Amino acid sequence: MPRRNSPPKRVTPPDLKYNSLYVSMIINRMMKGGKKSTAQGIMYDALGMVEERAKKNPVEVLETALRNVAPAIEVKPMRVGGATYQVPVEVASERGVTLAMRWILDNARARGGRSMSEKLANELLDASNGQGASVKRKDDTHRMAEANRAFAHFR
Repeated sequence: MPRRNSPPKRVTPPDLKYNSLYVSMIINRMMKGGKKSTAQGIMYDALGMVEERAKKNPVEVLETALRNVAPAIEVKPMRVGGATYQVPVEVASERGVTLAMRWILDNARARGGRSMSEKLANELLDASNGQGASVKRKDDTHRMAEANRAFAHFR
């Protein structure tokens, strides 16, 4: 990776059905082995289930879930004088959304249920209501940062 300048950010095109950037980003992160059509089918089924159960626009539910799961602060290990400290660092909004998507997908995969679309729909609904494993993960991250607040001056 070059040290002087970073490569330009790639712009992900929004998905075709909902015209949402977040939906296409989740589809791309869900994809295994390059099977985009399978990932799209799972995502659209999950959003259909969300619309049925919540009686709301599924893209709004998804955005609420991402807002509820995205962390504001995290810890990064920093080496200072032979010792490694967990230093709390603020999270950029882009990284917060990325972490939220990753946590939602990981927890949806770990859930018990019939199909991936059903598990993802349940995880999105839980996250949008402020509960579930993804929100717990965010709270744990915030708690860890709060516990290591004494090392914030190493930032």
